[in-house]
Amino acid sequence: MTRYVVLDTNCLLQSLSQRNRYYKVWEDFVMGKYVLCVSNEILEEYEEIISSHMSPIAARLAVETILRANNVIRVDAQFRFNLITTDMDDNKFVDCAIVANADYIVSEDSHFNILKSIPFPHVEVKRLHDFYEELCGE
Repeated sequence: MTRYVVLDTNCLLQSLSQRNRYYKVWEDFVMGKYVLCVSNEILEEYEEIISSHMSPIAARLAVETILRANNVIRVDAQFRFNLITTDMDDNKFVDCAIVANADYIVSEDSHFNILKSIPFPHVEVKRLHDFYEELCGE
């Protein structure tokens, strides 16, 4: 079963370092073990945040790897659902997940907890550790 996943920026950032326990998340993406769902807005945020935490070169390499991968779905959310009101910037991940029909968003951000109380459209959120464990169990 192929999983369709939206990775929150901080989860992607944690998975990029070989010294981090969650490096397997990035490795499994590169090996095509799940489909990463992204939008232009998400890619721009990835590049900005990775640049500020690692380096502009690391950010460019990560984004280029994503853009060239066969296991990526790029979507353009024409409609804004605005399901998260505490941090409107997080909605880009929710909108992407809905449009791409993703299985879930992987995030450690508590702003996404509101999604548990919204019956439609249903958007599941997994913690990074749970996603990592799922990948390890295969």
